[in-house]
Amino acid sequence: MNSKQVHKYVQRFLEATQCSIIEKSPAHFTVKLSPAADRELTNRPFYWSFVDRTDTEPETMTYLFVTDKEKYEEILATPAPAPTQASSAVDAALNRSFGFVNNNLASGARTPREDLYFGSRKLEQLFGAAKSSGSYVNLFQEPERRSNTPFQSTPYTAWLGVNMRVEFACDRKREEIHSYGVSLATGMVVENFYDRLKNLKLTPRLPSNVHLTRNGLSYAKALGIVETSLERKLKGYDYNWAVDAAARLEEELDRIRHYYDPLVQHAADDETKAKVEEQFNQRQTEIKWQYEPRVTASAINCGIFHLEGIE
Repeated sequence: MNSKQVHKYVQRFLEATQCSIIEKSPAHFTVKLSPAADRELTNRPFYWSFVDRTDTEPETMTYLFVTDKEKYEEILATPAPAPTQASSAVDAALNRSFGFVNNNLASGARTPREDLYFGSRKLEQLFGAAKSSGSYVNLFQEPERRSNTPFQSTPYTAWLGVNMRVEFACDRKREEIHSYGVSLATGMVVENFYDRLKNLKLTPRLPSNVHLTRNGLSYAKALGIVETSLERKLKGYDYNWAVDAAARLEEELDRIRHYYDPLVQHAADDETKAKVEEQFNQRQTEIKWQYEPRVTASAINCGIFHLEGIE
């Protein structure tokens, strides 16, 4: 991710978590976190446990998120415009009433700064928060045309959408993402379901003049259809890579066996022999974990999508 992509992602995260953006530029955000974002990003479990116990109004933290360090430093180095006569008179009046306060020092002392770039700790926190909070959604399709009369109602079908990650691993690794949708009304399964969703306008609120059809499948049954469909697809793959990986595994096991067998045979005593055998077994386990071919599938995220029509 480059700085522009990071900036766009951070803005979407702040808007989605309802944070208050105090100031922003193409290189930074000054933001007051929402309670949900504060819980995820500030690592203050004792404070939030106190808030939950006492039911008090929380005071969330304010952060300076810098998404482009070089551009932000250029902004800081740019001299501020000279104050007008009117603004100088206002500042002088405030100074007489409240005393002089250095705004730069005051704002910097209370606002921690975080430089966000791909690989940074705080950006990884944002990724983790988005993943945990956005692993499940419940959305409705926005109708393309509104009904002419209040007595017309459009049927909507609920779909279970699941994004699956498939990992092919040995001493090398490859990943694939498969998106499936299952109609909870009919059981029909659709591949590349995300491609269908990205062309639709979706909302978390039920639109007017819409009624939901009755589900004929449970979530567990629909998930079983996804698993069966993915398993059937994977069975048609070419697994010569696994055969080659198994051959490399045997070569590595033979290599360490030739190294450790003489050490075990010529061990000075039983204690030394036991230590060598322990090292040998540990090394065998490591080699098998590294080279042994395996295929794993896991769900990344899912959701219920209510789409127009009955399918």
